[in-house]
This record gives sequence, C-alpha cells and structure tokens, in this order.
Amino acid sequence: MNNALKTVLLLGLLSGLLLAIGEMLGGSGGLMVAFVFAAVMNFASYWFSDKIVLRMYKAQEVGPEHPFYQLVGRLAQRANLPMPRVYIIPTESPNAFATGRNPQHAAVAATEGILRMLDDQELEGVIAHELTHVKHRDILISSVAATIAAAIMMVARMAQFAAIFGGYGGRDGDREGSNPIALLLTIIVAPLAALLIQMAISRSREYSADAGGAEIAGSPYGLVEALKKIDYAAKRIPLDANPATAHMFIIQPFSGAAFFNLFSSHPPTEKRINALLHLS
Repeated sequence: MNNALKTVLLLGLLSGLLLAIGEMLGGSGGLMVAFVFAAVMNFASYWFSDKIVLRMYKAQEVGPEHPFYQLVGRLAQRANLPMPRVYIIPTESPNAFATGRNPQHAAVAATEGILRMLDDQELEGVIAHELTHVKHRDILISSVAATIAAAIMMVARMAQFAAIFGGYGGRDGDREGSNPIALLLTIIVAPLAALLIQMAISRSREYSADAGGAEIAGSPYGLVEALKKIDYAAKRIPLDANPATAHMFIIQPFSGAAFFNLFSSHPPTEKRINALLHLS
C-alpha cells in the first residue's frame, strides 16, 4: 500500500474515531458536535498550524545574512522548492522540523543546539530531510493528524472528569448516569487508538523523508552521522516539547523508557540508519 492511500485511510480512521466518540457519548447530538469540532480544528490546523508551532517554541526568523538561511536556500534550490522561511529555536536540545500548509507557505526551523553540534554535511542531511517533508506535503498531513488526535485526547480527558465528578446524562438524554462501557472506551481505548494511528502516519513517512533527503543532499552519509549525534544528544538534553508536535521533529524530542518508545512517533534510529546505508 503506498503512502498516499495509507494516509487517506489512517486520517479517515482518526476522523471516524472522533465521530464515534461523539455519537457514543452524546447520541446524534454528540455526533454533530464532534463533526463540527473536527471541521473547525482541521480548518485551524490548515491555516494556522505553522504560526502556532513556531510561536510555541519561540522560534526567531533569520534572513539572507545568516549562514543557516544560506544553507537552506542552496538545498531548496537543489530540490526545486520555493525558498521557505527560516527560523532558529533558542534551545540547546538538538533538533529540527518543517511546518506550513504547502511548499509555498513552508518554514524550516532548527535549534541552536543542532546548529552548533553538526558540521555542514550533517546539517545539509537534516535540512534535506525536512525539505523532503515539504516536497511530499507531509507537513500538512501531520498537522491535521495531530489536531484530530489532540481533539480525541481532549474529549477523553473531558470524559474522565465527567466520570469522576458527575457523569454524562446518557445517550440523547434518555438514560440517567454514565454509560460505563462508553466511558471506558473513551478514556482508555480512544487515546491509545489515536496515538497508534498518528504513529503509523508519521513512521511510514520518516523513511521516505530520509531517502529523499539523501537524494537532495547527494549522499546518505551526512544524515547518517547527524542521526547518530542527534539521537545521543537529544536523550541527554531532551526538548521541552508538546507531545502533539513530537512527530514533526527529525528525532523524537523526548527521552523515555522502553515502554514509551514503543509508542514513539519515529522509527528506531538504528533502523533509519540501516535503511540509509542500504541506499549507498
């Protein structure tokens, strides 16, 4: 199954899950509320996700005089992409991401830590990876997936509070008290399902972006060395990142236990490196 078809199916599953939760907790009225909620959030994520994410991480835009801007410009030209806006994030944790609704409205951001840590060849590999996400329009898809997943998790949190402090009035108001099965599915199963679907969307695209980045950079070796360095350093200096945006970064920004890593938005770094080395 190709990435485009898989993405359509997975986004459909996410949207369906949100609508099912609304119908389960509120009947036809809840279904309509969930539909409107999903539509509003998707609209907001399409138009404003880049501004929200960049502001979230206090990213500062740089211009043509900055060496990082010049590096991004060379790679964008090589990739036949419009020049994206270029930002630097003031943190020592090494990482980078791309955002925006399409190649004409894209932005690339890198942390101060990654700019200091990597040499030019390694940084080219990282930025070429991010520009591949722009070229494939992964940045829009991941933003929509993150927004719907966040909505599902927020509804689950609301259901949890309702279960503790009073409960729902039942489907269409015709029953008193909460439906324990519906609440259990909403509180536990729905967020886990949303996380797994979001993970499937993100993981399948990281390998593609790695391969595309190696092609743009002209070699996989810069990205291979960069992934090794970033993976090691990011565990020692984790980024204070919002979980809803974790999939956007080139490396999982958190340090966590093995159980947490099972639900990582990124494939294991070792597997990504092996896949890149097989390209040479």
